[in-house]
Amino acid sequence: MSATYKIKIAGLERELPMFPVSDTLDIAAFIIFGDVEMTVAASAELLKKAPEFDVILTPEAKSIPLAYEMSRQSGKPYIVARKGPKVYMRNPISVSVRSITTKSVQMLYLGEDDCDMLRGKRVLIVDDVISTGESLTAVRELAEKAGGNIAASCSILAEGDAADRDDIIFLEPLPLFSK
Repeated sequence: MSATYKIKIAGLERELPMFPVSDTLDIAAFIIFGDVEMTVAASAELLKKAPEFDVILTPEAKSIPLAYEMSRQSGKPYIVARKGPKVYMRNPISVSVRSITTKSVQMLYLGEDDCDMLRGKRVLIVDDVISTGESLTAVRELAEKAGGNIAASCSILAEGDAADRDDIIFLEPLPLFSK
């Protein structure tokens, strides 16, 4: 039987499977894909905590269902910072990012149309989990490059030291597990 970590988020209990990320560290993996009940409940709770905003920006990929549901509930549009440039992106802008769950440096991209939607707007950055803050920093940089004004950054979970940050909104802390 695999090890799990029990957590309660937005009134819902979940058992998160544990995975090693190094020889000395394990994480409890929070995967929102397919968990519609959690997506709906967490979206409602995050929207209660969020300041006024005009548009949601999220990195590809795990937080897309959350951004979609927060968009649906709030009536505000959402934009996805893509991991690769697409043929339909005119004049893309990009930033690099390295996160705890990714083995190599990645890039995030926005096309000109997305930049137009962000320019001069109050941007709510949405992610599923904030851990080291590297992804968050990259998305903030991308939003600012596009001319957006950061209203706030939020996530369902703040992992490890991220739970001590005062510049993010989150629903629950998630510990890291040293071994």
